[in-house]
Formats: sequence, C-alpha cells, structure tokens
Amino acid sequence: MKNIAVIGSGTMGNGIAHTFAQFGYNVQLIDISQEALDKGLATITRNLDRMVAKDKISEADKAKTLGNITTYTTIKEGVKYASLVVEAATENSDLKLKIFKELDEVCPDDTILASNTSSISITKIAAATKRPDKVIGMHFMNPVPIMKLVEIIRGYNTSDEVMQFTVDLSKKINKIPVEVNDYPGFVANRILMPMINESIETLYNGVAGVEEIDTVMKLGMAHPMGPLQLADFIGLDVCLSILNVLYDGFKNPKYAPCPLLVNMVMAGKLGVKSGEGFYDYSQGKKAEKVALQFAK
Repeated sequence: MKNIAVIGSGTMGNGIAHTFAQFGYNVQLIDISQEALDKGLATITRNLDRMVAKDKISEADKAKTLGNITTYTTIKEGVKYASLVVEAATENSDLKLKIFKELDEVCPDDTILASNTSSISITKIAAATKRPDKVIGMHFMNPVPIMKLVEIIRGYNTSDEVMQFTVDLSKKINKIPVEVNDYPGFVANRILMPMINESIETLYNGVAGVEEIDTVMKLGMAHPMGPLQLADFIGLDVCLSILNVLYDGFKNPKYAPCPLLVNMVMAGKLGVKSGEGFYDYSQGKKAEKVALQFAK
C-alpha cells in the first residue's frame, strides 16, 4: 500500500495528509475547491517549517513530504488508485453518508474506507456502502502530526483483517492505535465532551469566569489546556455536533448541550476558526477573555 486518499483538507484532513506523506506514502488530498486545497497545503507547509526550525526534520524532508502530496477537486479522480481512503469531512452525518456512498461506487473493490469521525457510528456509515466489512473508523487527534493516539473503531461488520491492517498501518506512521467499539462518541469524546459541556454549564450558571474555570483545571487537574480554551481550539460547532450525537444516541439528558453553547454557535462564535469563542483570537490575540452576552 502506497496510495492514501484523504477527503477534506481542513484542520484534520491536512494533518492526516501531512502525516502519511511524511512517512513516505503517496497522498491524494481531495476537497471541493482548489482554494480549500491551497489553504490546506499552506498549513502543511507552515507546520513543516516549524519542524525544520526545531531541527526535527531537514529541508530535504520537507520537500519530500510536500512532493508526496497531490491535490484533486473530484473524488472519482483522487481515489482511482487508492488502497485506503480516509474521510475527514465536517462532522455531519448526512454529508459523510453521501461521501461514503460515492466512495463505494468509484473506489476499487479492495479499497478500505476509513472515517476520521469523532462520534458518528461507523456501522451507520458502513451501511451506506456495499462493502461494510471494509469500513472502519480512524479517529486521529488534533494536531495530527504531533498527537500519538488514533482511536480505531470497529463497525458491526468490520472484518478482523481490516481491523488488523488498520492497527498495523497506524503503527507504521508512528501512532499508537487503541481499539474501541462502535458506540456514540467512542471513548475520547464520550468522556471529553461531557466535561467541556459541564465547564460551559459552570460558566452559564455564574459559578466562575472563563479564565477562572480554565485555571482551576490546568493547575488543579494538571490539564495542559483548560476545557473552555480547548473547546475553542476544537471548534464550538464541532463540540455541539458531537454532543448532539451523544444525546441522540443515548437519549440521556446528561449529554444535552448547554444553552450557552447553542447560542454561541448560532451567533457564529465558533472559537479559533472564527476569531472569537470563549476567548478573543482577533488581530493576533491568543487567549484574551471576552464577554459572553448569553451567560446568566
């Protein structure tokens, strides 16, 4: 296997493409527009430049990594020779089902189809294809080139061979694979998102402010980043989508998204990606507290 197709050149997609390319795989990076692809490649280039500056890789390594990536604006052309496709599109169930249905139609019969979904059922995704035994979850962590963990999610029909292959491949790109079963949120987000949601509830109910909540968790629980700043980093829209998957999947009110989170997403305050969330990232600011007009 040398050809890996990656669907989506956003935060997760360009990180996945970067990682496979750095380990010598030919990567076909696919998105709906050349503008999106150029933005993804620019991010990969900046991240490689940081690695060069820290003497982790050489200029020759950087050039080789970038040379291993080819871009496409159509799925059909991009996956023509792929042995593995990793879908890293927006965390939207309908979109993912549409993509996997198309992948099943245009990919070679032996191509393995993986999703980087952080919460959506792999069994549900696989049901959109005629090859459910070859569909699996590969949930990378952000930032992908740095974080070691990959959650490997087995759908109801995922074969043992595909499971083992995916575990072995993850090790070849210097990741640590952890096998989990197919339930809403898997392990990482089933535990993380309720914590983030409770942190937002704590703010919403006026128990403490943004910086105070994050400081307690950093200094008291040894978290490298507070939960509200982490939510900004993940994207508040992504947090809301995952919580909705958990709530719909378990029908348990403990997963219901905090009204403050819902209002912030509706207002377009999505965190780092929009320039403002629980902190202000505009004009180069990194983590400056902002007023939350919907807080109680």
